[in-house]
Amino acid sequence: MDPTTDNAGNTGDPGTARASLEALRAEIAKAVVGQDPAVTGLVVALLCRGHVLLEGVPGVAKTLLVRALASALELDTKRVQFTPDLMPSDVTGSLVYDTRTAEFSFQPGPVFTNLLLADEINRTPPKTQSSLLEAMEERQVTVDGTPRPLPEPFLVAATQNPVEYEGTYPLPEAQLDRFLLKLTIPLPSRQDEIDVLTRHAEGFNPRDLRAAGVRPVAGPADLEAARAAVAKTTVSPEITGYVVDICRATRESPSLTLGVSPRGATALLATARAWAWLTGRDYVIPDDVKALALPTLRHRVQLRPEAEMEGVTADSVINAILAHVPVPR
Repeated sequence: MDPTTDNAGNTGDPGTARASLEALRAEIAKAVVGQDPAVTGLVVALLCRGHVLLEGVPGVAKTLLVRALASALELDTKRVQFTPDLMPSDVTGSLVYDTRTAEFSFQPGPVFTNLLLADEINRTPPKTQSSLLEAMEERQVTVDGTPRPLPEPFLVAATQNPVEYEGTYPLPEAQLDRFLLKLTIPLPSRQDEIDVLTRHAEGFNPRDLRAAGVRPVAGPADLEAARAAVAKTTVSPEITGYVVDICRATRESPSLTLGVSPRGATALLATARAWAWLTGRDYVIPDDVKALALPTLRHRVQLRPEAEMEGVTADSVINAILAHVPVPR
């Protein structure tokens, strides 16, 4: 197949695709200060055709990060503010009666986009949360018995606030498992916060990314080429066994009531392959698995209440497991 060319002028060659995706960091940094791990996680999710849950306190640029990514990748993006009165049809779309033709026609909802920003997803009831399950898993929406495919690429980036529990509906384990990665967005360091304030003092407008200089540096052709290259990244039997041993250890941990499922193990292998390719290798090493273990697994485990009361966290349990599971040589 001949390389395709997107509107950003990228040919989709694997070598240039990696360089273009690496350039995302610099481009997004024009709008967002000091969130390189989150940017990398979003790129990994795109390469794996997965979805991302962004967790952080209000005001740490979760929404701005997703908007900047969409601008730098030249992808169509839509935002849905999840509220207690949001209906499933407000997300997926619905049938509308046309008086001129006396027929019902389908009016697509905001889910028909490349990058859907589901803002504060835990503020809407489970019925509306579940309206995204089919879209995330099957990449289609079924209305009135008719399946309608979603655009490609398609990624859901959902945000939630970890400190505000009033009026929220925690995501059930089945839906959490649909997210490839859970990325925590920390508060900025002192210097990063000074940089943020300096930008605003100089006239930076977070609602106008074009004025901030954010330009498309990659496109769908690059993503297609990169995904094909990731699929060829070699995984040795020893690495496969290492991933399985880590996930099985979570099921035996005395601090957890729920360990990582086989789907989680598959996700960890996929994200490790994407990270290996992004770092310039065509084979996976144990460090790739370790680098992606926390964001890939932290939302797939459930702490025992007594462990939670003692201050144990999902991250600390996974880190302890990584320290004890034998690393293949």
